[in-house]
Amino acid sequence: MLRLAVTTRAETFDRVRDPLADRDIAVTHLPAEGRTIDLSAPPDDRFDAGFVFPSRTQAGAALSALYAIPWVNGRETVLTSRNKGGVLAALGAAGLPVPETTMVSSPVNAEAVADAAAALSWPVVVKPNSTTRGTGVTKATDLDSLLGVIDYLDLVHDYRATGDKTFLLQEYLPDARDYRVMVVDGTYAGAVERHLPADDRAAGRWKHNVHRGAEATGVDLDPDLRRLAERTADALGASYLGVDLLVTDDRAVVAETNARPTVDAATKYVPDFYDRLAGLIRRTAEG
Repeated sequence: MLRLAVTTRAETFDRVRDPLADRDIAVTHLPAEGRTIDLSAPPDDRFDAGFVFPSRTQAGAALSALYAIPWVNGRETVLTSRNKGGVLAALGAAGLPVPETTMVSSPVNAEAVADAAAALSWPVVVKPNSTTRGTGVTKATDLDSLLGVIDYLDLVHDYRATGDKTFLLQEYLPDARDYRVMVVDGTYAGAVERHLPADDRAAGRWKHNVHRGAEATGVDLDPDLRRLAERTADALGASYLGVDLLVTDDRAVVAETNARPTVDAATKYVPDFYDRLAGLIRRTAEG
């Protein structure tokens, strides 16, 4: 049986373990944090492949070398997807639709921020360049509130350990439908629509992240949107990718991507999702 290393014990681990075991792939936890790693001796254990390179990149590099692990999504793919501004720039250069976005590399003066916001119109979304699960994403309704957010970011960036000193100013699409689309081995593999409960929307909430209380419902996605997600994965060279689409009545844009996407319930994906995922894992193991 092929052994697959998965570096977290979150939802994805529990959901993929049994379906992949049915396909002769043993999903095994290889922790990348909360542990010590002996670098002086080869490990007794072995893995044929890894699922996705861990978010702790330093530990991931050590584990990759010790176990000689080929990853379905390797370090470069994960780092590429994590750089939201870089993704949007690459997709825009490839002719794919993205939201109007300005990257800010702090520290910046108030005039430059005001000019960038004025080009987008209010409100604007302020988004840390490397965040996940909606962490740190906020909405500024006027210049004073935006400059207040920038002040806090400058305070955080004063700490030298903070490597990424960039963030994004992005247009706000208030009525957009929010989709997470899964692409496996270059092909559409299912999608969910993420939406907040009505009471939360009435209370002024607007972020549709599942980890912040939104619900994810499986949908039969329009073929044009499927193709947009596939073209996004192809442009980034990612074999396994979550693509976030925002769709209004007159346009669809790629908001961001995730090379470490959470796997949802199998009923929300295409019927052969796990067959295709298993095939991708096997090809990764074979090199």
